Amino acid sequence: DVEEFLSAEEMEAIGLELEQVKILKGCFDGFADEDGAIPADNVGGILSMMGMKFKPSALREIIEEIDEDGSGLLEFGEFCQLAAKFLVEEDDEALKKELKEAFRIYDKDQLGYISTETLKEILREIDNKLTEEDLDGIIEEVDEDGSGTLDFDEFMEMMSG
Repeated sequence: DVEEFLSAEEMEAIGLELEQVKILKGCFDGFADEDGAIPADNVGGILSMMGMKFKPSALREIIEEIDEDGSGLLEFGEFCQLAAKFLVEEDDEALKKELKEAFRIYDKDQLGYISTETLKEILREIDNKLTEEDLDGIIEEVDEDGSGTLDFDEFMEMMSG
């Protein structure tokens, strides 16, 4: 049971789902020594096996940040904190890619922006309960410069809130 090792609050603070923690626990247990820790030097190999991509320098920095006692060993909670940084980053990249695709579909003339009218259509598709007033409010919020258009960055900011 994962809750023995990480409380729900800790999981939330780290930004991991219960399923992810279970997978990490399985990996961790496979490599941990009898004291329930993994040498920091082995972590890169474990993360690579799990399909995570990272720069060795970034990994070192994060290990230094997380290995507060400087023992060179990571306990399970620390291992989760570390893995979360790479898991969460990957999700952001995937999200950005998906949003870029969506944006491209609506930016029919490939002008690098969509009109606020097009945005209203998108929002209506997502939530048909939105009133004209709701839509205007959203547009006002996202079209900060009042240009009547949204570039990809504005679009992404709106979608990822």
